[in-house]
Amino acid sequence: MCIRDRAGRTSLSAEASGFTRVSSRWLEQLGGLRNVVRQELVARQLDEQIAARFPVGRRLRVLDVGMGQGTQALRLARAGHSVTGLESDDAMLEVARDTLAAEPEGIRERTRIIQGDGRDTGVHFLPGSFDVVLCHGVLMYVPEPDPMLAGLARMLAPGGLLSLLVRNADALAMRPGTAGDFAGALAAFDSDVYTNRLGLEVRADRLGALTDTLAGIAAPLHTWYGVRVFTDNADNDAELPEAGELERVLALEDRAGRTDPYRRVAALLHLCGVRG
Repeated sequence: MCIRDRAGRTSLSAEASGFTRVSSRWLEQLGGLRNVVRQELVARQLDEQIAARFPVGRRLRVLDVGMGQGTQALRLARAGHSVTGLESDDAMLEVARDTLAAEPEGIRERTRIIQGDGRDTGVHFLPGSFDVVLCHGVLMYVPEPDPMLAGLARMLAPGGLLSLLVRNADALAMRPGTAGDFAGALAAFDSDVYTNRLGLEVRADRLGALTDTLAGIAAPLHTWYGVRVFTDNADNDAELPEAGELERVLALEDRAGRTDPYRRVAALLHLCGVRG
């Protein structure tokens, strides 16, 4: 069910945004091309920002809000950082915990997984507890994201990095348009709501609006990237190409995600704000 906030912007009721109903389908797609491109690009971009902001070898305190199956959280733990993952979905938690259980003892010791909602970070943690806060693929399921974003910014120590991955509302017409759904593409120009690959009606964010929000919560935008410019229309079950071709795909997507005008029509935006 769609609703509008006081400013007249379209958003979703909490009942309509329930990711838990389809999380098992999400897990089935983890090894496909679209998810691999997303995870690898975000990892490269995040590593670039961490390397630019923090001394080499420093063990960072990382919070991953909506950690899902734990791809980024466990990758950072393997790199030596102290990581806390926050996740509300039972299926995702089970996968993340099973993966963590198979890791070496040192990685297990510096990784915590907590069941909880990203809108309640203040219940679990003190302000300024983390050097890096991740919130990837979560905001599209949150009808009113601004209070949650303010809470995430409060979790950051001064100079800390806030990493957001969101659906790009300024490019919602690209997916239906390039797939030949011209009526759907026309409708997308006037909406910030879309139906995702899991069949859920969810919301997207605009770069300009998020830039203003980040400035208002004292974590102004430092840089941003596009994610999945060319591979967003791949089938859900599209398999990975052989290694050499996959590296070419990743090199193409990596360059496009850093280059105008391509990054502006990416399916996803990766925004990096820095706590003042």
